[in-house]
Amino acid sequence: MALNLFVGTIVISMTVLIHTFGLIAVTHAMGHLVARFRMHGRRSRIVAMISVVMGLFAIITTEVWLWAGLYRLLDIFADFETALYFSTVTFSTVGYGDVVPAHGWRVLAALEGVNGFLLIGWSTAYVIAAGTRIGPFKTGEHF
Repeated sequence: MALNLFVGTIVISMTVLIHTFGLIAVTHAMGHLVARFRMHGRRSRIVAMISVVMGLFAIITTEVWLWAGLYRLLDIFADFETALYFSTVTFSTVGYGDVVPAHGWRVLAALEGVNGFLLIGWSTAYVIAAGTRIGPFKTGEHF
């Protein structure tokens, strides 16, 4: 179990760094797009939100692939496709249960689930903030 916690802590730290710098990059890209294309109309704000969501999707995809790569590196799954499938289902907390790690790696998988839950929550907060600042949900327009 100690190895699970050690490895999990390292990977969680890496995903937090990926998420932090990814959100910074998305924020800078949106600032550039808003300034360059003067995104003030309704359609352009929707395009801005699509860009934010796609940026977040890229960030989360990178994090899921990191976990999948780790599972493959540790030989927890026989092939990368299975590792990626398991990582996606675990990170997103869907947890179908049709693919499971060996008994000795269950805690690591649980840590990925908690990691995904927190980072997806963080992403949701970011989408809400972006939607009220530059997107289609500017304060006072809809609610």
